[in-house]
Amino acid sequence: MEVDSQVSGQQDILEMEVDNDSQVSGQGGIVERENKRKKLILKRSGLLINCILLAIGTCSAPLLLRLYFIHVGKCIWLSSLLQTAAFPVMIVPLLVFYFLRGKNRPEGTKAKPLLITWRLFVGNIVLGILIGVCNYLYSSGSAKLPVSTSSLLLSTQLAFTAGFSFLMVKQKFTSYSINAVVLLIVAALILGLHSSGERPDGVSNKEYYIGFIMILASAVLYGIFLPGNELLYKKAKQVITYSLVIEMQVVIFIFASAFSIVGMLVNKEFQAIPKEAKKYEIGEGKYYVVLVLTAIACQFYLLGAIGVIFSASSLFSGIMISVLLPVTEIFGVIFYNEDFTSEKGVALALSIWGFISYFYGEFKQSKNRNKQTLPNTGSTTDDAGATSLNQ
Repeated sequence: MEVDSQVSGQQDILEMEVDNDSQVSGQGGIVERENKRKKLILKRSGLLINCILLAIGTCSAPLLLRLYFIHVGKCIWLSSLLQTAAFPVMIVPLLVFYFLRGKNRPEGTKAKPLLITWRLFVGNIVLGILIGVCNYLYSSGSAKLPVSTSSLLLSTQLAFTAGFSFLMVKQKFTSYSINAVVLLIVAALILGLHSSGERPDGVSNKEYYIGFIMILASAVLYGIFLPGNELLYKKAKQVITYSLVIEMQVVIFIFASAFSIVGMLVNKEFQAIPKEAKKYEIGEGKYYVVLVLTAIACQFYLLGAIGVIFSASSLFSGIMISVLLPVTEIFGVIFYNEDFTSEKGVALALSIWGFISYFYGEFKQSKNRNKQTLPNTGSTTDDAGATSLNQ
């Protein structure tokens, strides 16, 4: 009887230990799920903020740049520089991140002033020169085309972003994304074949088509730039934080600005600025206001675009830009009294059709992913993906 009671006592102790272990395991699972939920909320909040910045920049920058050219602005390299010249404002968040790293560092260690490695630095130099060339082509095209036309043409960057995303970062295609790409290409072709009749005053047929080709070329280069950033994130061999992303952007914008400054020096545009300001049709003071606002709007655009890549993907960033460009086209018709021709209407309809096709495909994919849960955690593959860039 005594032996039986001892055995029974030992069994009770074992059962209690098993229960305690299961409780600890269950609590660990709850904590893990809560951490994943917080990371997902943080990631989506960052995505939302970057989408807002991208929306402001995409809708306002082309209008302000066109405003510069409409009132007899002629400095192409200057307008190219404006697209990256506001990068010094990004030093403020960098200082904040450095202060936070110093505050949270382990005792006896020093916070790194910079997180970027030489490998990333060199990669960003290449991207900086690439975006510098892209900015020059876009400025040259914008000087010769109405905002509504250039915006629709620039929306074709989605097709190039999709193609280079497939080649560079192995982005998966669906029938919906392929359909969106084809529709955008057809929309651009319709504009190219039938829109030369609404060219701005003083622009010849030849200049119009040169501008058309330059905007398309800038769309191609931008289609390389977006997945190029994503490729750097994947090849970084270090944790990609938002602080590091801003450091990378500063390097990109410094070299893009340097490219434009060299062009300004060669073409003596620095000497031309005061003269151009005095002849500016809406006043000398407003000339400088237009330049400053254009620089800020372009900074919002680039900051938002690269932030969306960090929070989602290069293809999603391209989609966001293409979705917003038709809004810019409508603003061009409203504010600059540009003609809304039947060709533009058809191109706009095809573009919207393409956007809807892409987003419907993404919605279906997201729905399928949500059905696939990870074992023992109750979390979805979206939760897992939400932290992939931070691991």
